[in-house]
Amino acid sequence: MTRPVGRGIPPELAAQMTPAVRAFVLALFAEIDQLRAEVRDLNGRLADRHPTPQNSSLPPSTQHPHARPTPTRPRSRKKRGGQPGHPKHARPLLPTDDCDRVVPLAPTTCRRCHQPLAGTDPSPLRHQVWELPEIKPIVTEYRRDRLTCRCGATTCADLPAGVPVGQSGPRLVAFTGLLMAYFRQSKRRTALFLGSLLGQPCCAALAVKMQHQVTAALRPTYDALAARVPTQPHLGIDKSPTRQAAAKAWLWTCVARWFTVFAIRPTREATLLDDLLTDRFAGVVVCDRAKMYWQVGRLQWCWAHLKRDIQALIEGDDPQGTRVGRDLMRPTREVFRQWSRCRDGTITRADLKRVSEPARRAVEGLLLRGVFSGNPRVVGMCRELHEHRDWLWAFLDHDGVEPTNNASKRALGHVVIWRKLSFGTQSERGSRFVETMLSVIETCRQQKRDVFRCVTAAVEAHFARRPAPLLLAGV
Repeated sequence: MTRPVGRGIPPELAAQMTPAVRAFVLALFAEIDQLRAEVRDLNGRLADRHPTPQNSSLPPSTQHPHARPTPTRPRSRKKRGGQPGHPKHARPLLPTDDCDRVVPLAPTTCRRCHQPLAGTDPSPLRHQVWELPEIKPIVTEYRRDRLTCRCGATTCADLPAGVPVGQSGPRLVAFTGLLMAYFRQSKRRTALFLGSLLGQPCCAALAVKMQHQVTAALRPTYDALAARVPTQPHLGIDKSPTRQAAAKAWLWTCVARWFTVFAIRPTREATLLDDLLTDRFAGVVVCDRAKMYWQVGRLQWCWAHLKRDIQALIEGDDPQGTRVGRDLMRPTREVFRQWSRCRDGTITRADLKRVSEPARRAVEGLLLRGVFSGNPRVVGMCRELHEHRDWLWAFLDHDGVEPTNNASKRALGHVVIWRKLSFGTQSERGSRFVETMLSVIETCRQQKRDVFRCVTAAVEAHFARRPAPLLLAGV
């Protein structure tokens, strides 16, 4: 058996090669070996420096909740939980008059000598026990008489105003809708909960029927919220991918000071901005640097996103990019420090603009330096930021505008968990239910309203054919 000659060249081919051809082939083999070594090295670096929510635009939900960076401080020797001597935290006792039942207990004999005892204690020890009441549905039967007139016509009594034609009352319908939207339960689990714990017969089809009733009851409230979006002085806008049936969709959120509007659309294009903002919007949009928002023209780019991009430069393999990233990180941290002082009331917005001026000059100077650095990655990032640098500092000139889009990210937090559990919606009507309920739930949270009471009032108005209550009355 003949062995290959040189770098794996078969002998029969080597015999036909001239010295020049053989040298050229060996050079190619050497270049291949070098490229393979570089690929192995890059794969190793990627394994050590993969994108994370801390250095990229990946959402926090993509990272395992226990995946934490290596701590820089030594681990504490204290045990987990409350430490000895910490203040006691206990549920406060209710006033005696608010208790449903009071059971007086008095000893009859002395615990030492067993002599009879008499009298009352002016300040007895109070021990309160909380218990659930027996859960039993309230069933109301309406007996509708059918009477026959002398003319031969039969007339049936009408149901009172507000009584639904179905078998589900307003509180049950509102509660079922909240189970599916607020507490993220599936249709079958909702039906199982109603039947097993509340004694309310229910199936998945009935849960869907009540879902549609909630949507119809709350849709006028949702439309009123959406109509107020163009009048707001500032909005936080963000989006998250979801699914509708077998197609990809996007769930958008617009967060104002007193309300939030969600909308599910089949695309991430800026058509939703035209629908919700319209041409009447004259405020500022707080967002990431996606180009779909550029058409608004009045933006505040999120500094949290920028900080993650700067961190990615620092952790990159390019020494020049690392140096630019470290130089940018210093004034960026100063921006966050001064904003924290403004947010907690230590300084005013006018003071914030004055004390942030050195950091602003430093950031813009470093961005200009990056534009002329000649490094493709640094140039691309710095040119976009420098050309639209006014969108980094809108929060200094507009009250209520924050330098980050944390408000919209917090609003999407519940949505992300719901999406992971439900895998999106299965129909257009399901999408309308989700966007309507999420908008009402988040708006009630912002206004510190009782969401169950608000949804119940809307369902009662729907059954009685009255105008739906508005969440922005007096706001």
